[in-house]
Amino acid sequence: MQRVVACIDGSRAAPAVCDYASWACRHMQAPMTLLHVLDEERFPAEPDLAGNIGLGSREQLLEELAELDRKRAKLALEHGHNMLDEAERRVRDSGVEDISKRQRHDDLTASLLALESETRLLVMGLHGESSSDRDIHIGSQLETVIRSVHRPILLVPDEFNAPKSAMLAFDGSVTALKGVEILANSPVLKGMPLHLVMIGADTNDQWEQLKKARKMLDPLGSDITMAIRAGDVEPALHEYQQEHDIDVLVMGAYGHSRIRQFLVGSTTTQMLKTATTPLVILR
Repeated sequence: MQRVVACIDGSRAAPAVCDYASWACRHMQAPMTLLHVLDEERFPAEPDLAGNIGLGSREQLLEELAELDRKRAKLALEHGHNMLDEAERRVRDSGVEDISKRQRHDDLTASLLALESETRLLVMGLHGESSSDRDIHIGSQLETVIRSVHRPILLVPDEFNAPKSAMLAFDGSVTALKGVEILANSPVLKGMPLHLVMIGADTNDQWEQLKKARKMLDPLGSDITMAIRAGDVEPALHEYQQEHDIDVLVMGAYGHSRIRQFLVGSTTTQMLKTATTPLVILR
């Protein structure tokens, strides 16, 4: 059975990742995998000194530094185990019972790709471990993960609020229709009020595309509102979301349309940096 995979780290978003993943598991009736990845680059399991052989008195210093690296990696692994244990307790208290824990000493994207076949939904925090109240950083590997992992990704803010409504940014493309199909076959938004929003010209053709998408979403049993807005994609979507007090924004990832271009470059970075509600990326 495919699982909801929650990426746990030392960031302040970790509790919210647990809570949103638990919420998704309950709605999807899916088991959960709690995943902690120890970055091999930051914490090498075995430092490589092969290129430093024969440096005389410096060899002892290099060995001492290597030993410190090994100790740091060992402590980081133990800390990761503790975080997974705490996350398991939090998730179990929320009502999720089928939980597995995984820890990998590897690159994050490589670790997620190794689990892709058993992943139904990936849950990650918007902000990385280096974030602080004064200096919020988007997870440094987030864009690589979004480009590489072909599974829906739920990106969450630092605080949990149970979603009650959602909005799908739709552009009528083949990729967007695939995203609608993914959404229609997932119970995570079942019965939730849903807004289908296009950014562009108000034409009959655009409305027909929206109606086609709405028909595809019938299995959700949702109250679906269709809308077309003019203007630039990023501010138009944010304005609509705020106007209708929508909890979750859903959109496709990458491509050539105006909406998918919204996910590339500085506009995306700024959007993610200021996000206060969850964002679902359909892949």
